[in-house]
Amino acid sequence: MPAERERDARTAVEPRPRIRLDQPRAPRRRLLPEYDPEAFGRMSEKIARFLGTGRFIVWMTIIIILWVVWNVLMPKSLRFDEYPFIFLTLALSLQASYAAPLILLAQNRQDDRDRVNLEQDRTQNERSMADTEYLTREIAALRMGLGEVATRDWIRSELQDLVRELDQSRHPVAGPATEDGRRPRGT
Repeated sequence: MPAERERDARTAVEPRPRIRLDQPRAPRRRLLPEYDPEAFGRMSEKIARFLGTGRFIVWMTIIIILWVVWNVLMPKSLRFDEYPFIFLTLALSLQASYAAPLILLAQNRQDDRDRVNLEQDRTQNERSMADTEYLTREIAALRMGLGEVATRDWIRSELQDLVRELDQSRHPVAGPATEDGRRPRGT
């Protein structure tokens, strides 16, 4: 009987699940909502771009004029904001309090893009400089190598010298040669 009790006690306790190291863990639930920072950044750039347009200024001016005209000319029962226009001030403050951080976020993203572009330009310029230096060295090496290569003029002058030597060896008492090394005809 004691063996049965021990076996029953062992089976009553559920074994702990084995943690597999070769598999990723299941994602935990988070208390805070998750958002895509890139999507939020793109949306903030669109809003900031719209806030910087003349269209936004025109629409905002029309809305403010309509607001003021409605709350001044309509009967008291239809007005929703009285003369100091506190609700209008609150709405404009709310708009400004959201617009400023969105504009700053858009500027920061633009600064990051500019920084990346500047770094890519700098890398490209360094590559271009290295390529230019390499090509300069190669051209200099080719020029030095061509300095040792026999050119057509050099070969022509050597052949003319050989022809003169052959002529002199055939006719040891030859007349004077002209400037270009040839003998006048009839000599």
